[in-house]
Amino acid sequence: MTDRKTPAEVFPPGDFLKEELEERGWTQTDLADILGRPNRLVSEIVNGRRGITPETALGLADAFGTSAEYWMYLESSYQLARVRRTSDNVSHRAKLYGKAPIKEMVKRNWIEGSPNTSVLERNVLDFLEIESLEEEPLFFAHAAGKATPYESVTPSQLAWLFRVKHLAKLLQPEEYNPSCFEDLVEELRNFWSTPDETRHVPRILEERGIRLLIVEAMPGSKIDGVCFWLDHHSPVVALSMRFDRIDYFWHTLMHELGHVRNTDGLSNSYTSFDINLFADSEKQSERPPHEVMADQFAVQALVPQEELEDFALRVSPTFPKKHLIGFAALMNIHPGIVLGQLQHSHGVSYAKNRELLVKVRHIITSSALTDGFGSMHPAYT
Repeated sequence: MTDRKTPAEVFPPGDFLKEELEERGWTQTDLADILGRPNRLVSEIVNGRRGITPETALGLADAFGTSAEYWMYLESSYQLARVRRTSDNVSHRAKLYGKAPIKEMVKRNWIEGSPNTSVLERNVLDFLEIESLEEEPLFFAHAAGKATPYESVTPSQLAWLFRVKHLAKLLQPEEYNPSCFEDLVEELRNFWSTPDETRHVPRILEERGIRLLIVEAMPGSKIDGVCFWLDHHSPVVALSMRFDRIDYFWHTLMHELGHVRNTDGLSNSYTSFDINLFADSEKQSERPPHEVMADQFAVQALVPQEELEDFALRVSPTFPKKHLIGFAALMNIHPGIVLGQLQHSHGVSYAKNRELLVKVRHIITSSALTDGFGSMHPAYT
C-alpha cells in the first residue's frame, strides 16, 4: 500500500478508500461484507456523504492493513479544510460588514440586499465608489457638522455622506454665483420669524444654485449637516434634522451656508468634520478655524450678537418669556431661535421655555428632497 501519511491536497477520505478498492479489485459490496456493515454505509463514505467514525476507522485499518489513526487523520484533515473554507467566508463577510452598515443600508433602500456575498459586496463597492474592500473610499473635500472627533470617520458617517452625494446629483439647480450670496441671506431673513415659511427654503436655495437635501442620520452617526461641492459651481448642503427644533434647523443651515460662503472644501484641501454644532462653549477651542468661522457667521446672521448681548445683560438671569418674545419680534425672528442662542451662549436652562422650540422637520421635509423620516428613494445604481 502506498504511504499517504500527509496528502498533498485535501480530498474526501472516500477518494482514498475508492483507490484502495480499485487497487485490490474489490467492489463496495465486497468491502461491506468484509466489514460486516451495510452497503449503504460504504457507498456514502466513498461518495463523501458520510464521515469516518472511530469504529469504521478500526475496521478499515484491519481490512487494508493500515492504522486506524491514518483513516481518522484523513477524515479530520478533510473536515478541518471544509471548516476553514467556511471560516474564510465568515472572515470575508465580517470585512464586508465592517466597511459599511449593510443591514441599515438595505433597510433604508440605499443598496439592494442579497444572500449571495459576492453580489452584496459588489453593491457595497459600487455605493462607496471603490473597486475592492482593501481600497479606502474617497469623498470630496468637505466640511460637515457632527458630534465625533475630526480624525475618525465611521462607516455609518461615510455611508451617509455617499448617500447625500448620490442624491444630490438628482437635483438640477441654477449655477451658483457667489456674488449673489449676500442677497440670498437677505432673502432668507424673510422666513426666520414664521416656522411655516421654512417650506420655501429649498426653492430659494435652488434658485441660487445651492442643492439642499434632508437625509436622516444613520443610528449613532450623530451627523448634523454637511457642505461639499460636486464641482466648482455646484455646492451641496445636506441636513440630518436629527433634532426637530426651529433653532437647530436654522443654525445648522446657516452654519453650512457659512461653509458655502467661505468655499470651504473647495478652495481648501482639507476634508474635516466638526464637533456637535450645539456643543458646550468650552469645547469650541477644539474646533478648527473654518468651523469657528462658519459658526460665527451663523449666529451673527441670525441674531446680531451685539444686540443679543445687550438684551442678555438687561434680562439676565431670569430671561422672562415675554421679554424674550418681545426681543425676537424686534429682531423679526422666531423666539425659539433667540432662545437657542441664549441656551448655547448664556447658559439659559434647556428646560426653560421649551415650548418656543417649535418643530419644523415636517415642514422642511415636505418641500426638500428627503431620504428618511418615512421617505424612501430607490437604491443607488
